[in-house]
This record gives sequence, C-alpha cells and structure tokens, in this order.
Amino acid sequence: MSEDTIRSKAFAMPFTSPAFPKGPYRFTNREFFIVTYRTDPEALAQVVPAPLEIAEPIVKYEFIRMPDSNGFGDYTESGQVIPVTYKGQKGAYVHSMYLDDGPPILGGRELWGFPKKYAKPTMQVFKETLVGTLDFGPVRVCTATMGYKHADLAEADVMPSLTAPNFLLKIVPHVDGTARVCELVKYHMTDIVFKGAWTGPASIELAHHALAPVASLPVVEVLGATHILSDLTLGLGEVVHDYLA
Repeated sequence: MSEDTIRSKAFAMPFTSPAFPKGPYRFTNREFFIVTYRTDPEALAQVVPAPLEIAEPIVKYEFIRMPDSNGFGDYTESGQVIPVTYKGQKGAYVHSMYLDDGPPILGGRELWGFPKKYAKPTMQVFKETLVGTLDFGPVRVCTATMGYKHADLAEADVMPSLTAPNFLLKIVPHVDGTARVCELVKYHMTDIVFKGAWTGPASIELAHHALAPVASLPVVEVLGATHILSDLTLGLGEVVHDYLA
C-alpha cells in the first residue's frame, strides 16, 4: 500500500475497515426529551470552557432516541447541554454524552469532539408518562419523567434551539500523552423537518457516580421540559478557537 493511497483514503480508524462511514449523517424520526433545570452557578463555571460565557446557571438534560441514523443505526443517547454565548451569539455547549452504540461514540469523538462515553440510556413511554433513564454499569445515575404530550408547542417555539450553534471541546492526544489537538468546535443541525413538539409536567433525579458525574451539576429547580420529534442532518464542524495556537 503506497503513501499516496494512505493519504487519499484515510479518514477514520481502522484504515482498512473504518468504524463509521463518511457523512452526511441524516437522522430520521429523531426524538428529544429535554428537562431544563437551574443549577449551582459555581459548579457550572467549573466546566464551561473559555471563551464561552454563561448567561444563566441553566442545564438542559437531554435524552435522544435515534431509531434511523445513516451510518450509526439505532441507538439512544443522554447527557447535559449548557446554554452559552460565544462572541455575543447564543448557543449551547455539549458537556456530557452517554450512549449505547460504538460507531456514534467513535465517530462523534473523532470527527467533532463529542464528549461521548459508553453507557445504557433509555427513553420510552410507559402508559401516560415519558420516561428517560441512564445507567452507568449497574448504577442508575439519572431518572427523568414527563407527562406525555400534555400540551402542544409550536414550531416557532422550538426551532431556535434546534438551529442555534452548538460547541464542543475537542481533544486528541499525541502519542506521548500530551494534547495534539485542543480546539473549540462549532457545529449546526441542518435540513430540519419539524414533526411535532410537546410539553408537560416534569421531574429529574441525578445520582453521584465517579465516572459519570452528571450530579456534579445539581438540580436546584426544574424549569420545564420539551419533547420534540424531527428529521435532521448533523452537520460537520468548524474550529472557532485553537487552545494550542
């Protein structure tokens, strides 16, 4: 195999059988369950990287069902997203993500820099309740509930959050263990097809775990919840800040 072949074909590992295909990555019937809560501002300040800025001490705890994802298949995801601003522009910083499928973990980390770890999230309807859970090994670290479709939300109410920029802290180590890449990455969700959104009464409980520290951003007050169904494309990213430059 020549060096030119390697240069022309390399995009992911392993070279001869990449763990995920090239995009675009289209998601059909992608379903969000998001509980918004107020947290401890000092705890929040410890995890949001500069130059991002925090407007309010708010966290969005998300469960996402992805039954039909190009290249990634059928899986569920859960984690914490923090509303931020970057140079005056409103967006969201993805702080933690836990999911149950290898290719989106590998692709998410290697391409964009998503903070993904393997765990067991679930999102399903039990009778009249939408329920989200996250287990890390045998330990239940999150339980969220919401009244199922108690009230409709208009497309205009939810599209701003779906179209706003999202930010990631991408870190790729060098072979000596130091950081070879350390960047703030911005990405968007595009080609969004809105299929419905709802709200209802909600609750969330977080439990402490050494390796899944979702409870490090404690719940002070639940502010609301949304349930969204859509199709969308996960756009590739751009580097907006290089910490090693």
